[in-house]
Amino acid sequence: MARNERLAALSAAGVSIWLDDLSRERLTSGNLQELITDSSVVGVTTNPTIFAAAVANGESYDEQVRALSVRGASVDDAVREITVADVQQACDVFSGTWETSGGVDGRVSLEVSPRLAHDTEATLAEAVDLWKAVDRPNLLVKIPATEEGLSAITNALAEGVSVNVTLIFSVERYRHVMGAFLDGMERAAANGQNLSSIASVASFFVSRVDTEIDKRLDKIGSDDALALRGKAGIANSRLAYAAFQEVFQGSRWEQLVSQGVRAQRPLWASTGVKNPEYADTMYITELVVADTVNTMPEKTLKAFADHGEVDGDQVTDRAADAHEVFAALEQVGIDLTDVFQVLEDEGVDKFEVSWKELVDDVKKSLKAAAKGAGNPSDAAKG
Repeated sequence: MARNERLAALSAAGVSIWLDDLSRERLTSGNLQELITDSSVVGVTTNPTIFAAAVANGESYDEQVRALSVRGASVDDAVREITVADVQQACDVFSGTWETSGGVDGRVSLEVSPRLAHDTEATLAEAVDLWKAVDRPNLLVKIPATEEGLSAITNALAEGVSVNVTLIFSVERYRHVMGAFLDGMERAAANGQNLSSIASVASFFVSRVDTEIDKRLDKIGSDDALALRGKAGIANSRLAYAAFQEVFQGSRWEQLVSQGVRAQRPLWASTGVKNPEYADTMYITELVVADTVNTMPEKTLKAFADHGEVDGDQVTDRAADAHEVFAALEQVGIDLTDVFQVLEDEGVDKFEVSWKELVDDVKKSLKAAAKGAGNPSDAAKG
């Protein structure tokens, strides 16, 4: 299959296309390699929800589960080994991309347990453990941008761990994340780390913002309120990019650049459209700008490949428009501080639920393998 021209144009505009999905089947079937070749995919993100779905629905894990069962592995150890194995293989698939991009892309993300989201020391310990377990230079360890996560981000970077900061919803919290990155890289320099080998992205969630705010606008019900539906997520992201441009300049930043540090790129996450009334590519088309990552579920990737349009930079110098949207939201009664706190709390809770599902599925599969009761994957599905 020839390289998709629409996705190639998106890539040429400076947007790194990452797939928001991973499974053993994608790896063994060659599907991931096909997406690299044909769809300009240059990275992968994962989360507990993705792994829970992969294990529950994939027979490709049966052999490994049987081996883990024979060895008497605990459920937690089995979960770790299964996820680490997938990420290692994905890192190897992307090794060429990582090399040709100079370490900018070809990245694969693996998340610390969401159960640790409010425990700084435990998050840091697991981040370092995952970094060592995967043992691939193109890994990104995902750490949530909770208040407790900020120190863990700084400390992980200081120890040479590349980090994908996840669950960022507000520009205020994003500024704290960028501050944690700068602090971490300065400490890494003091620790004698190779700064050019440390990478970071900041995952700014998009569609979930619209989902929460639209719900509140519908409840308000006025014409002014309803006219604002579907506008907050993109406006929020444009304000985030303006903050990115503001922070990564000046003497402090220039000093780090002289030591080999690369900017922590904004990553647009949660870009699958939740409301069927909205254009299914809006969180890609409206957020085209250089030096960013857009991580997409496959459905969204295919939609853009079919009918997505690239019409130049849609983000730079759009902060004034975005501020107008937020002023209008506050005027109709939207409490944005509450919105962002609810989204962060729900984000952590949802990943905790998915993590429990993953653990439960692996537990069922291990029990089925121990009993010799057919395929472990059938137990997980049950």
